[in-house]
Amino acid sequence: MSAIDPIQLTADLIRCPSVTPEEGGALVLLENLLSEAGFACTRVDRGGICNLFARWGNKGHPRSFGFNGHTDVVPLGDESAWSMPPFGAEVKDGIMYGRGATDMKSGVAAFVAAAIDFTRNTPPDGSVILTITGDEEADALDGTTALLDYISEAKEQMDVCLVGEPTCPNEMGEMIKIGRRGSMTAWFTVTGKQGHSAYPHRANNPLNAMARLMDRLASHELDKGTEHFDASTLAVVTIDTGNPATNVIPAQCTSTVNIRFNDAHTGAGLTEWLQSEAERIQDEFGASVAMKIKISGESFITPPGTLSDLVANAVEAETGRRPELSTTGGTSDARFVKHHCPVVEFGLVGKTMHQVDENVPVEQIEQLKAIYTRILKDYFT
Repeated sequence: MSAIDPIQLTADLIRCPSVTPEEGGALVLLENLLSEAGFACTRVDRGGICNLFARWGNKGHPRSFGFNGHTDVVPLGDESAWSMPPFGAEVKDGIMYGRGATDMKSGVAAFVAAAIDFTRNTPPDGSVILTITGDEEADALDGTTALLDYISEAKEQMDVCLVGEPTCPNEMGEMIKIGRRGSMTAWFTVTGKQGHSAYPHRANNPLNAMARLMDRLASHELDKGTEHFDASTLAVVTIDTGNPATNVIPAQCTSTVNIRFNDAHTGAGLTEWLQSEAERIQDEFGASVAMKIKISGESFITPPGTLSDLVANAVEAETGRRPELSTTGGTSDARFVKHHCPVVEFGLVGKTMHQVDENVPVEQIEQLKAIYTRILKDYFT
């Protein structure tokens, strides 16, 4: 049988309008292709989200290699700003354009093509597992978490897992992600007393308290970084009153901060610090301070070793470049997989992800398939 063309498969996936949370036909396409290649496929849909579990080989084999990816994509933005059809997968000067070209339909296509060809040509002593979700770009409540719940309930097992997110900043093969920072958001509401701006002593201005609180949070040095992580960061992303009047002191003010934190912290520990600062402001200004927290993920690290060496060796063999081991960037579904097994991430150059005219050089898709194929061969050898 002829080899699976990852470029054509990427194009087929891009033409599926799977703007999160819509499935758009992408998972149906993959399920049909993998089933025909001898993979046992199970749809793991939950909460209106479509997910796919696929395994080649025997269930419960003590040696299994896992892959995690997603077919949902972010919205188009201003469609009129696109110079190419966003779901057209058109190729110009060796570059394929379309939403998901980089993040991450090309990564999914490259691994699916590698896995099918590898299991056909050199059937390994073990199993190859794919977990593909339609809920990575949205709330991620019923995507990879649903797949991992299914794995636990069905007594399936991934010994190690590779996430196919774009990881390289500028050149193919530059970077492997061996961990991710934690992410959390805090919403503050300060309530004072409304009054006339000419008589501030008769009011309790919540803006004064909020300004002081935001200054203290933003000025605080969380840490100086750790062995594998840069310093944690806190960003004030909005301060709002909704007050159009210049002669009125408002009764209430809201603000939001986002924290990206390393392994020197936990979400719970940072929540305690934020709460103590809020209480301090409440005492100083006599205003009520309410806080709401959402922890999107804790920081994690897969220590450098067997798995990162496996991937780095394959990348170097195919690109001639030894990749850096990094924990930079935002969050990914690796934050869920790490509860199940050791996990690292490697994929394409991510410069255009989420942008208008998102694109990928087609030669990089072929190169990524070659890297993934070598990883599978080396793992099972």
